[in-house]
Amino acid sequence: MAKPYIDLHLHTHFSDGVSTPEQVAEEAERMELAAIALTDHDTIEGCPRLAKACATRGIEFIPGTELSTDIDGHEMHLLGYHLDTNNEELIRETTRYQQNRTDRVHGLIERLNSIDVPLTAEQVFALANCKAPGRPHVARALVKHGYCTTIDEAFARYLRKNAPGWVPKKNAPFEEAIQLIHHAGGLAVMAHPGLNKIDHLIPRMVDAGLDGLECWHNRHPKSTAKRYREMARRLGLLITGGSDCHGPQRGRYPLIGTVRVPSDVLDDMKHRLPSAVAPKTALGQLPLSAREWVGERENA
Repeated sequence: MAKPYIDLHLHTHFSDGVSTPEQVAEEAERMELAAIALTDHDTIEGCPRLAKACATRGIEFIPGTELSTDIDGHEMHLLGYHLDTNNEELIRETTRYQQNRTDRVHGLIERLNSIDVPLTAEQVFALANCKAPGRPHVARALVKHGYCTTIDEAFARYLRKNAPGWVPKKNAPFEEAIQLIHHAGGLAVMAHPGLNKIDHLIPRMVDAGLDGLECWHNRHPKSTAKRYREMARRLGLLITGGSDCHGPQRGRYPLIGTVRVPSDVLDDMKHRLPSAVAPKTALGQLPLSAREWVGERENA
């Protein structure tokens, strides 16, 4: 019998996805997934609904989030898994992160208005209809109200980094976010490291308590996934993965379940949970071969 697969990186309309939690569960069932995690940006609001939808279909559910963090001026997304969604500090801090997102939308609108694009914040928030708005919602609003023809055009013309309408988002320090996830009983995993290009900073994250690397991702080719699996093993980190599905796009089926993550990954995560809040090994305490390996890979 074939091993079941899981998907640990999914979004709903509670952040920048387009599907409801119930639709995500339906797609997970269609793809015969054994377990899924919800990782909406800077929110845990959709977790109760997806947990309920999964329970009726016999799918294991892992409550999570994807926090926007900063490390040395680089934006880095941190996935939190197995979170206590009733944790007061987690609720309080994600609410603060959501305010940062709302403030950024106002900043984006101000920049757009300054270059004669009269989109309003109210139009964006009406379309987003969630507590964690972001650039994708601004892009969709630009298309909906006729200022761009596609979302790709909206990003290229206005919203990509250093474009005329772009403003930076205030993100939490990565150390703070790791501590928050651990305080809520969870595991902290670096999202899609192949997209960040900050491998040289991963040892610092390990020192701060990072638990794992997202090795499988829809934008990681096989060679990249293999490289991060090797890195994770050498640094004693968990290996995770997911599709990063945001729902159906341009008439195509959603990505959910298309990144084949074996269910053994979830077993390893569960075994790590009791030590999630324990002090982590500093880079200077790692075996010399591991420290040398990190440097060699960065200089390769």
